Amino acid sequence: MVNFDEISELVQKGKAKDVQEVISKALEEGADAKQILNDGLLAGMAVIGEKFKRDEVFVPQVLVSARAMNTGVKILKSRLVDENSEASGIAILGTVKGDLHDIGKNLVKIMLEGKGLEVIDLGVDVPAEKFIDEAIAHNADVICCSALLTTTMSVMKDVVDLAAEKGIRDNVKILIGGAPVTQDFCDKIGADIYTNDAASCADEALKVAQAKKA
Repeated sequence: MVNFDEISELVQKGKAKDVQEVISKALEEGADAKQILNDGLLAGMAVIGEKFKRDEVFVPQVLVSARAMNTGVKILKSRLVDENSEASGIAILGTVKGDLHDIGKNLVKIMLEGKGLEVIDLGVDVPAEKFIDEAIAHNADVICCSALLTTTMSVMKDVVDLAAEKGIRDNVKILIGGAPVTQDFCDKIGADIYTNDAASCADEALKVAQAKKA
């Protein structure tokens, strides 16, 4: 009998090696890969996301838990493909042009993947055109833009404007965040959602993806 709570706990504690052993054993016993993913790995990462929001855990612990989760996902990957498992949604992610900061962006990626979203990570210094081209190419549900410099925030408006120009504004929600970004700025440039931390961004992105599938 597979103990999904145990897998969740191991992810929360960042025990990558133990995660590997428990999942391998569970698969041998005929456990469902998708259930292991949802009720074990993603459930554990969701707890870490909530604790991160409440400042109960910090970046190093998040990274260690993410590594444990990814170790488990690697083992499940071939089984999940066999089961035609679909990602819960697709997110385009990047730090905007002129900005080379990636710690916040990388945290957002971990949290998005922890919600079962497929993440197309464009890296840093990403021009507005790249965000939109990739959103079109992947039929994305959300575009997540990060900025740490006030001087680069205007690129977020370029992303919003270009999405409208290219005719995808109704199909994709634009999420923005980063230290200098505010709700007022989000409203001013016409973006859809502002969040002030990585875990909240992932929560909102998942809501958007689920609403589109409903």
